[in-house]
Amino acid sequence: MSKEKKENTFRNNAIARSRNTKTVRKIVSIVIILLIAIFVCVGFFGYQYIKSALGPVDPESEENISVSIPLGSSTSSIGKILEEENIIKDARVFRFYTKFKNESDFQAGDYTFSQSLTLDEIIEQLKSGKVEADAVYTITIPEGKSIDQIVDIYAHKLPLEKEDFLEKVNDEAYIEQLIEQYPTLLSEDILDEEIRTPLEGYLFAATYSFYEKHPSVETVVEEMLDKTVAVVDQYRSGIEDKSLSIHEAVTFASLLENEARTAEQREKIAGVFYNRIEEDMMLQTDPTVLYALGEHKDRVLYEDLEIESPYNTYVNKDLPIGPISNFSENALAATVEPEESDYLYFLHDGEGNIHYAETYEEHQKLKDQYITD
Repeated sequence: MSKEKKENTFRNNAIARSRNTKTVRKIVSIVIILLIAIFVCVGFFGYQYIKSALGPVDPESEENISVSIPLGSSTSSIGKILEEENIIKDARVFRFYTKFKNESDFQAGDYTFSQSLTLDEIIEQLKSGKVEADAVYTITIPEGKSIDQIVDIYAHKLPLEKEDFLEKVNDEAYIEQLIEQYPTLLSEDILDEEIRTPLEGYLFAATYSFYEKHPSVETVVEEMLDKTVAVVDQYRSGIEDKSLSIHEAVTFASLLENEARTAEQREKIAGVFYNRIEEDMMLQTDPTVLYALGEHKDRVLYEDLEIESPYNTYVNKDLPIGPISNFSENALAATVEPEESDYLYFLHDGEGNIHYAETYEEHQKLKDQYITD
């Protein structure tokens, strides 16, 4: 190849390389610009999203929303609860924001929030345990009350009709919905056709606060079920140790609630019941007869003991088909931690004392001594 051709080839190659280099630089520049634009857009929209998430869901809202924060809730679970109740926009932002600000020591309890609150305002309430609004209604449901008695209390205290309340708590579709909503508490057992009222025993005895002027039956029922779940969860391992289902444990607790007044008495009677079950004896507890009769009587007669009912423990062995009332926490505690003894019998005297016996003969002597016709 001549020198001139070599020079032309070298020059052409150099020109080509120069053009390729410029093209590559252009491409790299475009890619960089695009990446910068993407980062800027992501940063801008991310900033706007976070800024929005830190603000109120609805600045104009005047609605009060009741929220329960369970004991021991983590920041993540609190954020999830608040997002589900539509109090905040994003649980992840709540979690990262509280971590960034080193916020902690949130208080468990029942709160009333508004969608008009900022994230900082919500955090301050959670730290102080402050409830934003005063309760419109505060209602105490005593222990040992049946569904019918509970509904009477609410119908007297709240703008609710007794008939509407009873219709709702006996509505099979609603009960099935609640079973799905509370799978750790409610089971298909409560749908048995012989169960008088599905939620009997499951509406916990406590004081409840309502922040709406016109709370719905669903609001009332689910507030009470939330409380029952919180109590039952504390005894779940004990219930399993006793080889009881939740339904059986709640039923057992309802019997103790109606048979005794003190925690000590309930523990001792629980031991008697377990002994009788082990001996394949009927429990023969009068409160189940009264529930089967569907009426209150100062004294159960011998003829009453023969009533045919899946609740009557004088004609059926083991526990009745379901609870006969709600229960107190110490009744459930006695169910899982009974006092051990060899007693198979007990009776009440006229002064509120309970007397125990190991044999039927001893029991008859106690009846002759303390029970007068």
